[in-house]
Amino acid sequence: MARQNFHHPNLRGRVAVITGGGGVLCGGFAKALAAQGVKVAVLDLSMDAAQAVADAAVATGGEAIAVGCDVLQKESLMVARAIVNERLGACDLLINGAGGNHPSGTTSKEVLESADLGETAEGVTTFFDLDPAGIAKVFNLNFLGTLLPTQTFAKDLAGKPHAAILMITSMNAIRPLTKIPAYSAAKAAVSNFTQFMAVHFAPVGIRVNAIAPGFFSTNQNKALLWNPDGSPTSRSGKILAATPMGRFGLPDELTGALFFLCDEGYSSFVTGSVVAVDGGFSAYSGV
Repeated sequence: MARQNFHHPNLRGRVAVITGGGGVLCGGFAKALAAQGVKVAVLDLSMDAAQAVADAAVATGGEAIAVGCDVLQKESLMVARAIVNERLGACDLLINGAGGNHPSGTTSKEVLESADLGETAEGVTTFFDLDPAGIAKVFNLNFLGTLLPTQTFAKDLAGKPHAAILMITSMNAIRPLTKIPAYSAAKAAVSNFTQFMAVHFAPVGIRVNAIAPGFFSTNQNKALLWNPDGSPTSRSGKILAATPMGRFGLPDELTGALFFLCDEGYSSFVTGSVVAVDGGFSAYSGV
């Protein structure tokens, strides 16, 4: 599918900090912004993943650095901020992309069955077996993992006429999926926090918005979405049936929303918005 050639001169020379930047979607954001002349700091818990994204951005003429960082540790974030300020300059754009799920916050079945009220079969996790520590881990990563980076970098953004924070929430925040209650609820918290920050930071000129991706097919999740014969898995079939466009998204189909929300030339009066990029999933009632 051919993509439009984007041109956003307003962004040239600015500094973007992207947490979770070593991942597929945020790694794509890093490379797309670098191609617009943005100086990109790729923050990730995995230095190798961050470095791979930074190297790819540099290979195509962009400016990017990799910074190993734990978004749940304030000290690690402060070290990262010092590195960014020294090597690239103060942050103009913060993308809070770090997040994820954990098996301990996931049920084995989509719905509770009467048999699950008795003794649980080996290897089956019911709602009543969910591990509070695992759920806390998911909430911490997704919610505290946006709050702490924002506390760290927002002072660099305050007062700049073009300052922006972009949150990455999820379609699960709008319509919770079965089996993953912790992740869905945590992303709902991120969407709510986006609106809180939009109000809180408006007097100092920081716009805060979010992208809520729908379901995207990447090499990373290929085995979860597709059977070896190329047919969709059972869960994928349900997703596709509930997506009016009848397909999964491609990672670069998020780029238009990224640039729209980051470039004040297009979105100077947009703050507190959660933009769904989902092929219509959130609009479809199933009937």
